[in-house]
Amino acid sequence: MKHEGIARRAAIKLIVATLLVAVGLGVAGLVFVLIGLLAHFIAWILLALAIFLGVVWVLFAVFTIYFFRDPTARTPTGPNLVVSPGHGKVDAIEQISETQFMGGPCHRVSTFLSVINVHVQNAPVAGKVALLQHAGGEFLSALKAESGLRNENVLLGFESTESPGEKIGVRLIAGVLARRIVPFVALGDEMRRGDRMSLIQFGSRCDLYLPLHYRIQVKLGDKVVGGETVMASKS
Repeated sequence: MKHEGIARRAAIKLIVATLLVAVGLGVAGLVFVLIGLLAHFIAWILLALAIFLGVVWVLFAVFTIYFFRDPTARTPTGPNLVVSPGHGKVDAIEQISETQFMGGPCHRVSTFLSVINVHVQNAPVAGKVALLQHAGGEFLSALKAESGLRNENVLLGFESTESPGEKIGVRLIAGVLARRIVPFVALGDEMRRGDRMSLIQFGSRCDLYLPLHYRIQVKLGDKVVGGETVMASKS
């Protein structure tokens, strides 16, 4: 499937970088012990610190592998379905006016991604990437409703190939820990429903914008799976 393995490679880079630091400290401690360039107690302190950091690194590596997990979505088939772009909990369903891409009134379904959720996002519909717009901002907690308007975010707009002329929007929102949004797609890319499209590192939020004639099929509090859970269908 398109973009498979990108999150895994990001995890490996973090793990390797921290491993090099831990190994470097360990080697330095051993060298000081062997050649006696420093007093023994300082050398042993460095060695003990390296061992401690090694244990911390193992825990960090396990967490990083878990955090950057990237399951392949079992995307449902069927006409005019919109699947969840993110993994998490639905905590807002409302009608708003979104002018940057939707051009006016639309449904907004917002999903909160906690630090333990999968953080790879999936295309909600089959279509063309018609908008990819980054906006700088703050890093408020993604639990706060105003984070969607004030935090750093990336807006992705899709022109559906199933319903020509219809627009579906996804806003990827950084949180207090999420300081990097990584789109896998480029303007003009053709996507299949459920394709991997982005990665947000650590806790964050994902907003889905839908035309008003779409029927919402989730409710507040529902836990959704990116690329799998049907969020809405065309009435």
